[in-house]
Amino acid sequence: MSGGVDSSTAAALLQWQGYEVIGVGLRLPLLQAGCNSPRRCCGPAAMEDARAVANQLGIRFAALDYQELFSREIVERFFRSYAEGRTPNPCAECNRLIKFGRLLEFARVMGADFLATGHYARTSRDPQSGRHLLLKGADREKDQSYFLYALSQEQLAAALFPLGAMTKDETRRLARSFGLPVSEKPGSQDICFLGEGDYRSLLAERHPESLQPGPIVDRRGRVLGTHKGVAGFTVGQRKSLGIAAGAPLYVLALHPATRAVVVGTKEELQQEKFTVAGINWMAFDPPPGSLEAQVKVRYRQAEQPAAIRLIEPGRAEVRWRTPQPAAAPGQSAVFYKGEVVLGGGIIE
Repeated sequence: MSGGVDSSTAAALLQWQGYEVIGVGLRLPLLQAGCNSPRRCCGPAAMEDARAVANQLGIRFAALDYQELFSREIVERFFRSYAEGRTPNPCAECNRLIKFGRLLEFARVMGADFLATGHYARTSRDPQSGRHLLLKGADREKDQSYFLYALSQEQLAAALFPLGAMTKDETRRLARSFGLPVSEKPGSQDICFLGEGDYRSLLAERHPESLQPGPIVDRRGRVLGTHKGVAGFTVGQRKSLGIAAGAPLYVLALHPATRAVVVGTKEELQQEKFTVAGINWMAFDPPPGSLEAQVKVRYRQAEQPAAIRLIEPGRAEVRWRTPQPAAAPGQSAVFYKGEVVLGGGIIE
């Protein structure tokens, strides 16, 4: 329970359905000013909201201090990825390692059968294979299956997503019907452990080598300008390049070793294929050869058709049916077949 309308409504709905519910909040590190605002989860103010909802529902509530664990497993990986010229996906890692990792272990100790969250996603069971399946949430605008692709079969078997078949508007109406004090609370924004400042200021403290000046070059190596650090950019970025050109330019690649940022036109940004590593297959064991799927490489991007060819266990080549803007290394590529999540991995 993060103190927001989604997890609060999920708890109330489960209780109404007859489950015995135990509320759990996670105290996570707050690295900047503004992290304790109403639009951030997991700060002291959010914990008080979660506790107030639990008290209203008459359920037990525990606030667990995960600050050290989260700093080590999520925050440091986040900054290290940027220092290496990659664009991280901390929410997917948090779901795998923290919420459905350490927290699921705590739930087992408490004697719980399931771990429920306010995610907009659904689960099912394949009657033929018996595998647990992850499906998109019914609300396509709020669908969060992209951030859950890394869950194992054991984790998925223990997962409950009570809001998966609902829209956000329906969730708020249900929260009002339950009389929850957070029914009108605005949704959380951005990355929970960052506040009002820019991540670059924290990156400068942890990995100052990643924010050293370097050249901005085109694909032929011609210098077009300078920048203040490779870690301040991501592949596909258009704004804030700090150079003037006759046509819009986009970041094509990052080279931390030489501190070079490569830029080019929208046409040059188009990509035919890329590789994915650390693949977690959800709907089946690793398929032989290749398969056709819909692939999403950014949360707010619609998935696109592609052919996926296995290179070696846990690693594959994704070839777009129609060239797409370059995928950012470090981000997640998630594979879909209709509403079912087939699996996903990290873009190399």
